[in-house]
Amino acid sequence: MKEKTVKVAVIQAAPCMFDTPGTIKKACELIEKAAANGVKLMLFPEAFIGGYPKGMHLGVRVGIRTPEGRKDFRRYYENAICIPGPETDALAAAAAKAGAYVVSGVIEREENTSTLYCTALFIGPDGKVLGKHRKLVPTAAERLIWGSGDGSTLPVFTTPFGKIGAVICWENYMPLLRAAMYGKGLDIYLAPTFDARESWQISMRHIALESHCFVMTCNQFLPKSAFPTDLLCYDELAGQPDILHRGGSAVINPFGEYLGGPIWDEEGIAYAELDMGQIREAKFDFDVTGHYTRPDVMRLFVSEREQSSFNYENMPDCVFFEEECEEE
Repeated sequence: MKEKTVKVAVIQAAPCMFDTPGTIKKACELIEKAAANGVKLMLFPEAFIGGYPKGMHLGVRVGIRTPEGRKDFRRYYENAICIPGPETDALAAAAAKAGAYVVSGVIEREENTSTLYCTALFIGPDGKVLGKHRKLVPTAAERLIWGSGDGSTLPVFTTPFGKIGAVICWENYMPLLRAAMYGKGLDIYLAPTFDARESWQISMRHIALESHCFVMTCNQFLPKSAFPTDLLCYDELAGQPDILHRGGSAVINPFGEYLGGPIWDEEGIAYAELDMGQIREAKFDFDVTGHYTRPDVMRLFVSEREQSSFNYENMPDCVFFEEECEEE
């Protein structure tokens, strides 16, 4: 039987830019703090582990890359994490100690490529990595530093209190992706982001109304002081305000009403107690995946296959010799 209520938290904080060990330490402390308040599901912002280098262009112009920008990108790459890896082990240990689900934005790298991904990492209360979602489309200049995910990482996880899944930042403006996630039966819709505009709040409240799910959106509070001054392209931040990013983290109920936050212009944690039965109340007259569908008119196809440019088949040479012999 599902738990009827759950306490959740969106954790609005600044990473230690270009210092992943420092950010991991900070994340573990924040997990402990939220757990002390009875939280069973906590969400960190987009790109929290690994960082979002707002205001930097790493020496890139159309047709130009500078040596300094390449070295700063190398530093950024070296602060990305593998899944699994020692950083996920540390987060998993903190989640297990807290007895809570932890979802965090991370910058992910793989062993065989130099491409980075903006990823949402899911960790269970037993300290196990449950899975990940890679952002399908990096926005604008994000494409300089991140690659695109595919349909193989669109997971939804069943918890004692309901199903959870994540859609990252401007992926939330992709109607078909939202529909694909609704179709998986989400109860709590997680939206880690780096959009601090007032219009983002409107979008989040709309999604809560459209899905009739609970929505948790989590953003960074990012001061310029979070950046190390020894970056070779640090002067790209000249003229930027001391507060680069205001935040706006919030928890919203299925009727589009705030339960916690939004938090502006500071680090903080917004807590909320979710009455999971409210979802049934809200879907009484509008169920976007039930009585408000028209499969005779509209259907959505979603490919969840992993996409790869390289497919190797181990076929012994003798196979070809046998074919030649048969022809003779």
